[in-house]
Amino acid sequence: MKKIYILDAFHEAGVALAKAHADVVCWPDPAIADWPEHADGVMVRMRPITAEEIARAQHVQVICKQGVGTDTIDLQAAKRHGIAVSRTPGVNSEAVAELAFSLSLSVTRRVSRFDRLLRAGAPIVRPQHLGIEMQGKSVGIIGMGNIGSIVAKKWRGAFDAQLWAYDPYVPSDRWADLPHTRVQHLHDMLTHVDLLTLHLPLTDESRHMISEAELALMKPDAVLINVSRGGIVDEVALAAALQRGHLFGAGLDVFEVEPPPPDHPLLAFDNLIATPHAAGGTHDTQRRSATQVAQQVIDVLNGGPVAHRVV
Repeated sequence: MKKIYILDAFHEAGVALAKAHADVVCWPDPAIADWPEHADGVMVRMRPITAEEIARAQHVQVICKQGVGTDTIDLQAAKRHGIAVSRTPGVNSEAVAELAFSLSLSVTRRVSRFDRLLRAGAPIVRPQHLGIEMQGKSVGIIGMGNIGSIVAKKWRGAFDAQLWAYDPYVPSDRWADLPHTRVQHLHDMLTHVDLLTLHLPLTDESRHMISEAELALMKPDAVLINVSRGGIVDEVALAAALQRGHLFGAGLDVFEVEPPPPDHPLLAFDNLIATPHAAGGTHDTQRRSATQVAQQVIDVLNGGPVAHRVV
């Protein structure tokens, strides 16, 4: 039988499907470290796959990444060695959009701060912890793909938000059914939005897209949300902005180094809410995406095409 190596914690439904069709070596078995020498197919979530590992891969036909981001895999090395890399786009879009929405309201209404104070038995002078309302406010969305579109509809439907959008890679008629202001240059919308939410991949172009200059253009009481990838936001610049009281707060599900160390400067701010790259972490999404990863690997090992191929 073919061998499938599962390099991360996957939902049991995906593991069971893989085991029904192949010999499986599954996390947390330490034997997964030998995947380059023995695997025919690889299922992975967050574990990095390096060029050195790919160069050692003797039988691997396909690496399937749960989710849409493939920046943790050396794609050029995979291409050089003839190893297909695929992903599962769209499966977790609703879950990611919901967490972006949740982080936004948690920041604007001080949810986490109040929770911490109550649990600590600290005195709470409520006028010192006032939130902000989002009804009718301006929301800027960078990235008009699946997740960005869902986020836009939620803000419009629930809060009648005034939508601003930036995405140089989608047609001009995108969101034709959704009232919004489309800008050609990112800086053109930063001065207008009360909340900025990021929904784009990490690329050379997007790395530190939100840095000192961009943060300075935002309103002093604006909110920044990132559920995309660490590295899109310049964390040093964000810490400096929060330190000087610029921005009402921020919500981050992603960091440049994950997990961030306990002494990470951003974790010192009580107006920043952090989650551990958990946007896709729902029972529904994990079940769907894990079984899709397993099925895509099985199909390739059975001689079928590579679905959602990246390289």
